[in-house]
Amino acid sequence: MQTAWGLPDLAGKGRFVTANLIDSLGNGLVLAFTVVFFVKTTSLSLAAVGAALTAGELLVLPVPLFIGRLLEKYGSRTVVAVGNWISMVGFIGFLFSHAAWQIVLWQFVVQLGSTAFWMGNNPLIVLVARGVERPRWFGFVRALRNVGVGFGGAASAVALSVGTAAGLRAVMVINVVTFAVAGWLVITFRGADTSEAAAAGPAQPKAAEPEQGAGKTTGRPSGGYRTVLKDTRYLRLVATNISFVFASRVIRVLLAVYAADNLDAGSWIVGVLLVLNTAMVALLQTLASRWIEARRPVTVLVLALLFNAAAFVVFGALLVLPGWAVIAGLLVAMVLYTVAEILSSPPTSELSVVMAPEHLRGRYLGVYQLSWSVGGALAPALLTALSEGGAALPWVFLTAISVLAVPLVIGLDRRPAATSEAASAGDVALSASGGSPDGG
Repeated sequence: MQTAWGLPDLAGKGRFVTANLIDSLGNGLVLAFTVVFFVKTTSLSLAAVGAALTAGELLVLPVPLFIGRLLEKYGSRTVVAVGNWISMVGFIGFLFSHAAWQIVLWQFVVQLGSTAFWMGNNPLIVLVARGVERPRWFGFVRALRNVGVGFGGAASAVALSVGTAAGLRAVMVINVVTFAVAGWLVITFRGADTSEAAAAGPAQPKAAEPEQGAGKTTGRPSGGYRTVLKDTRYLRLVATNISFVFASRVIRVLLAVYAADNLDAGSWIVGVLLVLNTAMVALLQTLASRWIEARRPVTVLVLALLFNAAAFVVFGALLVLPGWAVIAGLLVAMVLYTVAEILSSPPTSELSVVMAPEHLRGRYLGVYQLSWSVGGALAPALLTALSEGGAALPWVFLTAISVLAVPLVIGLDRRPAATSEAASAGDVALSASGGSPDGG
């Protein structure tokens, strides 16, 4: 069953798996009802609550650069656990927030913890995984998060149907407990200790930094964010990920408005599309990971970009299709979009870690996380502004950045000639298959 479903070896990893599932449930609870929670439990208007939550998120934008240094100093397991506990403190603050500035403060704390979690989780997965199982682990964790967020959202919907402030506070208290437990599970998990990773041999090799070439160093090499900004290959990955970040915001920002206002489709279709997306990721992600692990990450990323481009072309073309074809077109577009989502997640997560030199991995991941933070902040404003200019413009833009990202991806797994000696000695190769050594 494990092989058939593309599942990784879960033996001894129960705490790590449970922590990810609990964290996903908590995020599902919070994402679904934060705005309503503050509208029901404070005297603030909807607009004031929205502005306060946005301000709190904007304050987090430079934080990844700081967390990157903490990752290098304390390790991914500690950063992930502490990130959960920081979010827990933020949720406690939510319970006692009544003014806009308090919402800004505690939203900042929650997002600070969330950023720490996401930055630490990918390198932690690399330590948990062994060899070619990395794509399976990334896919498995992705599927777990989709299931957790789905169940968390459903639980929130039940709480919202009750509609009382006391019921909403009870959900927030549950969220506090789940994040506390998730942090404890991670910090007590011993299946990803650095010593174990080192003993695993070629499954956890070290990345060679681009500026060193084949030269050999002794001791701990130096470097900082200037080194990251000189690594054009890694910056190409970051730029490519921005296109995926914009794509990921389609469901939250564009879909409902586009279907209702521009296609005159019933609001029910949006719910169907969301269920379709969630079900496909939950059921197919691990199966896709089994397929992905046998192929070069770059090949998979190119396919993901092309599937995204095809999906956005179909979404845009619905404007000129007859009404009877719109529903079918939306379903086709969502299938293409979800396939791109399934394909893109494991290789981008893996490459963000294995392309980074080990001694600067935290800083590299800090820059990578900025693509999510900045892209996530810009996407709503840019996509809605394009929609104001014309219903087709957002889809033209999304198609264009998906296609333009393809040349950025090509060659990411080719090592510069200067580093070939290090690669032949067993340093990281950026492909998990095709006869190349595994990345670490």
